[in-house]
Amino acid sequence: MPTRAIVTALLFAGIASLGDAGMNPKVVQQAAFTVVGIAVRTSNAKEMTADGVIGKQWGRLMTDGVLAKIPNKADKGIVAVYTDYASDHNGEYTYVLGARVTTDAGVPAGMVAKKIPAGRYAVFTTEKGPAPKVVPEAWMRINSLPKSAAGGDRVYGADFEIYDERASDPQSVQVDVYVGIK
Repeated sequence: MPTRAIVTALLFAGIASLGDAGMNPKVVQQAAFTVVGIAVRTSNAKEMTADGVIGKQWGRLMTDGVLAKIPNKADKGIVAVYTDYASDHNGEYTYVLGARVTTDAGVPAGMVAKKIPAGRYAVFTTEKGPAPKVVPEAWMRINSLPKSAAGGDRVYGADFEIYDERASDPQSVQVDVYVGIK
């Protein structure tokens, strides 16, 4: 079996295992909010190689005490934002990892403030498991869905993940993935 066929079979097996909860996301009207954190430019293709930077950003968040340096946090959660898309999920985007804030006054050096626009979002909930496994699997399923499956066409403005109390154990996280839709 050619490699592409194996990958395709694995993707469809993953989609099938997602079940109705993942294939039928909840559609919500999300208010605008601001995230302050560390940012890097990347792409999904880059993240599939040894040059991937998202894992390194998580390491930096934890070892450098980034969250403790963010003023005016709105809650204890961690937010990962995918924004400034060059095109769609195949192009480059900016990845911001940080926290939701009540005001972006006093952004620390080396960090950015990113406003997440109000709008319609399809909310997918990951399976429970290790974050480096369940989050990328969720994105692979989301990116392989037909346009109408998310409740509307993706807008590629800002998508984000919420790491709340369900993500306190890194080996058994459950994360909500918000995908901007029309």
